[in-house]
Amino acid sequence: MNATINVLFYIKRAKINSNGLVPVFIRITVEGKRIDKSTGKYVLPERWSTETSRLKGNSEESRSINNHLDLIRKEVFETEKNLLLKGVILNFENFKNEYLGIESTKRYLVPIFEDHNRKVKELVGREYAIATHKRYETSLRHLKEFLEYKFKISDIDIERIDYAFITDYEFFLRTKRNCSNNTAIKYVKNFHKVVNICLANGWLIKSPFTNYKPKIKEVVRDYLLDDEIKSIRDKNITSFRLDLVRDIFLFSCYTGLAYIDVKQLKKSNISIGIDGDKWIFKSRQKTDVNSKIPILPPALEILDKYKEHPKCLNEGFLLPILSNQKMNAYLKEIADICGINKELTFHIARHTFATTVTLSNGVPIETVSKMLGHTNLKTTQHYAKILDKKISEDMQRLKAKFKANMQTQSKSMNY
Repeated sequence: MNATINVLFYIKRAKINSNGLVPVFIRITVEGKRIDKSTGKYVLPERWSTETSRLKGNSEESRSINNHLDLIRKEVFETEKNLLLKGVILNFENFKNEYLGIESTKRYLVPIFEDHNRKVKELVGREYAIATHKRYETSLRHLKEFLEYKFKISDIDIERIDYAFITDYEFFLRTKRNCSNNTAIKYVKNFHKVVNICLANGWLIKSPFTNYKPKIKEVVRDYLLDDEIKSIRDKNITSFRLDLVRDIFLFSCYTGLAYIDVKQLKKSNISIGIDGDKWIFKSRQKTDVNSKIPILPPALEILDKYKEHPKCLNEGFLLPILSNQKMNAYLKEIADICGINKELTFHIARHTFATTVTLSNGVPIETVSKMLGHTNLKTTQHYAKILDKKISEDMQRLKAKFKANMQTQSKSMNY
C-alpha cells in the first residue's frame, strides 16, 4: 500500500544570521517520518506567514521566493510520480532515496533468511516447534548450495530472484538433492515465506511467485486395521522395553496424539469432560491448537499401568516415553514379532486413530478433526482414509432405504 506525502515550508528562527534573516526549510512527511531540508532561501521573520507557509506581500522578492518554493513542492510530487511509474512501493525509504538521489541499498537473500531463522529459533517452544526451525535451517542450506551450484556465488540480490530462479531451484532440489515432489515443494514454500517478508517491507516490487503453481501429490498414509491392532495388543511380549513401547504406541492409537504431545502429557492435561468421564485437554505442540479427547477405556488402562513408574513420579509425566528414534526402532521389532508387514512408526498410531478407531466406527469426520487438533477438514482427510468396510456399511444402509421405499410404492400401486 502506497503512503501519502505531506509538504510543509517553515522558517528556523533560531538560525538567524547577521543580516537578521532566517532560513526557509521544507519538511516532507512520509509514513510519519520526516525529511527536513533547506530551500536555500532566507527571509525576514516578520514577513513569513505561518498560516500559508509563504512569504507575505506582492513584492518582486516575495514572488521570486514563493515561485522557488512552488518549484520545490513540484519536485516532491514529481518524485512521487516517478516512483509510481516505476512500480516502486511509495514508502519513506524509497521516497528518501529517490528524492535525495541516494542509490538504493541492495538487499541480499541469505542475511534476510538468516534473520528469519533467528527469530523462529527464539520463538521455539512458544510459537514454533524445534522441528520447524530445523526445517528452515535445512531450507537455507539447500538455497546456499543452489546458489553455489547454479551461479557460483554465495549470495544474491533479492531483485534478481525471478520465476526462472524458483523453477531452477525446485529442479535442483529434485535432482541434486534427490528430494521427492512434496519435499521439494515444502522447501520452496519455506523460501516463499522469506520472499513474502521482502514484499511486505517494500524491498521487492512484485512477487516472483505469481505464476508458480506447485502441485502436492497426495501421499497414501499407512494405518493399522482392527486385526493388526488386536495382534499387537494381545501378543505376549516378555521384554519390558518392547512392552513399554507397545503400550505407548497403543495409547496413541486410542487418543490420536502425536509423539511430542504424548511425551509432554501431564496430570494437568487430564480433566473431567462434559460427559462426566476423563478427557485429555491439550494444545498441540505443532500448531498450538487445542485438542479435547475423551479417553477410551484401553487408553485409561495404559495410563493406570504406568502411574507408579519412577520416571512418571519423578518428572510428573503420565507416560515414561523413550526418544522418538528409539520408539520407531523398537516398533520395527514389534512389527516383526506380530507378523505385520508394514513399516511401523509412531506416527502410524495417529493415522490409525483417525481411520480405524474413529471413522470406521461411525465417528463423524468433524469430530475426528476436533480431536486431532486440526484447523480444517482438509487436513483431517489426508489422515483419515475411509475404509472399504465403512463405505460398504454406509451403502448397505442406503440400499435398504431404497428397497423399503420401492416396496412401499409397490404396495400402494396394488391397492
